[in-house]
Amino acid sequence: MVMKVVGIHGILHDYLTAPQIENEWLLALQGGLEVAGNPRIERNEFTCVGYGDFFRPSGTRSGYTPSLSYTDIEGEWEEELLLKWWHEAATLSAKNRSGEDELGENGTIQDPEFQGRGRIPEIAQRALKQLSKSKYFKAWGSEKVLIFALKQVRRYLYDKELKDKILQRVTEKVTQETRVIIGHSLGSVVAYEALCANPQWNVHTLVTLGSPLGIQNLIFDALTPTPENGQGVWPNVEQWFNIADKGDIVALEKELAPHFGSVTDLLVYNGWESHDVKRYLTAKETGCAVATGIFE
Repeated sequence: MVMKVVGIHGILHDYLTAPQIENEWLLALQGGLEVAGNPRIERNEFTCVGYGDFFRPSGTRSGYTPSLSYTDIEGEWEEELLLKWWHEAATLSAKNRSGEDELGENGTIQDPEFQGRGRIPEIAQRALKQLSKSKYFKAWGSEKVLIFALKQVRRYLYDKELKDKILQRVTEKVTQETRVIIGHSLGSVVAYEALCANPQWNVHTLVTLGSPLGIQNLIFDALTPTPENGQGVWPNVEQWFNIADKGDIVALEKELAPHFGSVTDLLVYNGWESHDVKRYLTAKETGCAVATGIFE
């Protein structure tokens, strides 16, 4: 098989395997390529890396999510990312109320107005209450799912054994024929670190969708290899397209060029499902980005 394109999914795929994800991604990507005026890629030219099973607790029924509440928010890292999500949701909510984006975020989300830092459980409880109104986070389900997602991001960054297993899955899918790697959400972090760890790969183009790579102190500064003097290491690719929706709460930093160099940053509009991978993949901008890696 000639796997020209490899996709890497984001958080909350604990009960989906690579073949299931491939079917969903391929149809959307074929559409994005056609919208951009390019030929479709064939089934044997595309594969996905599945790693959600590493987050799946053993011996539990399908669909199980650990019983989590605001008291389970641990340490400054989890608190800070939760607060950043809240602040971004509140900013987008204000744009809705002002009429700037009436079809965007729920207009009733309150601003995080603190009097000091307070205790983590209290801040977390307030943040989760407001984020539960968010159109985007509501689609995830209950508060415990949001907390579970938060912990998945932290585990990937700081659990070396887990990270090594996930990166090994990427290595197993990338071949000398692979020209493009697409990473969505946390998958963009996985894609970036995998490319940096394998300079011998022949990958031409990195495409990141809804990426949290630029979040200072939390994601960016925890990357491997470690950024130096505020600049991340350029991965082993000829070009990098970063595509974000202006309402995507996970992609807090819409522009990655200031942090990594010659990244082509592009904005798209995905409606209220701003972080949805299918909407990203069907965008003309994504189709053009992928096409430059496979057809040029």
